[in-house]
Amino acid sequence: MEVAQANAITGIDCVSYLVKDTDRAIKFWCDAMGLKPTRVYPEGTGAEFTFEDGTTFELYKTHDGTWNPGSGVMFRVADVRAAVADLKQKGVEFEDDGELHDDKHCTMAFAKDSEGNSFILHHIKE
Repeated sequence: MEVAQANAITGIDCVSYLVKDTDRAIKFWCDAMGLKPTRVYPEGTGAEFTFEDGTTFELYKTHDGTWNPGSGVMFRVADVRAAVADLKQKGVEFEDDGELHDDKHCTMAFAKDSEGNSFILHHIKE
């Protein structure tokens, strides 16, 4: 059996929707769709809804207030730093030059595909 590289994509951790009004969006997904938040972000910036299989649906309000309807994807990798280094060598563009965003829950790096669509390299901390 072949062992996956540390920077290989192994699944999708999260699908994300940008929202204008976090409270209104959470209310919709709870009241209309029957979801229950597993985590609500500080300062009204969003919420997560994690399903039994571990995948997460996220509502997120950007800090700079920009908003366009759409979705995003967080690709699961074992080592975000290694994945960023590998993809930079392949010409992939990263926001903040591939700076890692690290908190107690996860490590992330924000990138763009050839069409300008954003995606995130993501690792959940255990």
